[in-house]
Amino acid sequence: MNPMRGDASAAAAPVRIGVLALQGAFMEHIRVLRTLGVRALEVRRPAQLADLDGMILPGGESTTIGKLATTFELIEPLRSMSRSGKPIWGTCAGMILLARDTGCHQPGIGAMDVQVMRNAFGRQAESFEADLDVPALDPAAPFHGIFIRAPLIARVGAGVEVLARLRDGTIVAARQGNLLATSFHPELTNDSRFHKLFVGLCTAPASN
Repeated sequence: MNPMRGDASAAAAPVRIGVLALQGAFMEHIRVLRTLGVRALEVRRPAQLADLDGMILPGGESTTIGKLATTFELIEPLRSMSRSGKPIWGTCAGMILLARDTGCHQPGIGAMDVQVMRNAFGRQAESFEADLDVPALDPAAPFHGIFIRAPLIARVGAGVEVLARLRDGTIVAARQGNLLATSFHPELTNDSRFHKLFVGLCTAPASN
């Protein structure tokens, strides 16, 4: 048998993925993960990080999420998780928390070697949607990206793979080893391919 890496239902036991549940679109991620057969868990305390195969930092308001993560003493445990090789995926505000350089002073994990710009496309009224070419998913089928007060990736480090750009070249998705970042909200679409990609990272053998 040769199951597709991203197919969680083929695993002997359900993959356990946590979703930071302090503020923002965490329930939408949980809904998608559960359709893939993943055991999706809401995380609000450090003890809930134990025995997870991966972690999602959802979209929302990055300053609020960072402050709450500090209050609940989650920042350093999440940093340790990233250093251990466990996959972490940040979407929108979660990408800001994951980034090493945000250009502002706010709590974050600082694990991924990218520079991000917050609210790069304007206010809520300037939110938009765009079809993205993502060869890592399927070069023949664009991914429909939903951008809500979205950040962008202004710079990537030498070890970072760019996964998607807007038509003007703006970077909106990237991967660095066990770390995944998207400016947009895959959890708000009916397309689960990014979630399958992340589940694949969580089921792959550790690289370190």
